[in-house]
Amino acid sequence: MDAIQKLARAALLAAVALFLLAPSPLQAQASDPRAMQALLAATQSELAAARDDHSAWIYHDHDTGPGKDDLLLVVDTPQGGLRRLIVHHNQPLVGEERDGESARIDRFVNDPSEQAHARKAGLHDDEQAEEMTKMLPRAFIWTIASESPEYITLNYRPNPSFDPPDVEARVMGTMAGQVIIARNGNRIRSLHGALTEDVKFGFGFFGRLNKGGSFDIERRQIGPGIWQITESHVHIGGRALLFKTIGQQDDEVKTDWKPSPAKTLREAEDILRNAK
Repeated sequence: MDAIQKLARAALLAAVALFLLAPSPLQAQASDPRAMQALLAATQSELAAARDDHSAWIYHDHDTGPGKDDLLLVVDTPQGGLRRLIVHHNQPLVGEERDGESARIDRFVNDPSEQAHARKAGLHDDEQAEEMTKMLPRAFIWTIASESPEYITLNYRPNPSFDPPDVEARVMGTMAGQVIIARNGNRIRSLHGALTEDVKFGFGFFGRLNKGGSFDIERRQIGPGIWQITESHVHIGGRALLFKTIGQQDDEVKTDWKPSPAKTLREAEDILRNAK
């Protein structure tokens, strides 16, 4: 579900709102000050990395879900990234399927309007993620779960005084889980969350998301000071009016990271074309 994905993206920045919005006295009393301090340190590190990291990477992306089992090769560039489907349901693409994938990539590389649309969609997602991030101090109560020399684990749970302004914020506000922060560099390593109750739309008549639905995000350091999402698992059950599924079941694992030499989309296309 989009709301869950946006929450996961928002949580990667953890508490941007802590330095965009000052917490109210009620929030300061509800959350552990040391937990908020750790969250702020991680936020500052993530924001600095987002500003300063201009690295580009090549990696494999294995994306599975109901009726879906795809392995893609991804090549990043300063102009954006290109993805090529190379294995579908354990079968390598050959013949017409492979040619069709090549043609799709070539159309994108030669179509500035499609590239602009992709950039606009990405910016829109970023803006929505930032808006949800600003709600984090109000939406959750933060405490320290455990500490070690390497990591600090924070628990978060719904803040009963939070008044969600829209449906997406309402879904976000029913989550509880953990954030694990690596002390070396104050980087966010893991995010885990689950719905603490059913989320009903129109008293359940128009739909609901089921209690217990969860998301898990794992990040790892793939280069000196460079962290990326390496795994994401979203398992949310739900039904809408007329029993249409509105949940999401998706597992994504990214592996084989190496620096990308591509400076342009055309160079990225050449790498994808010549990949085995």
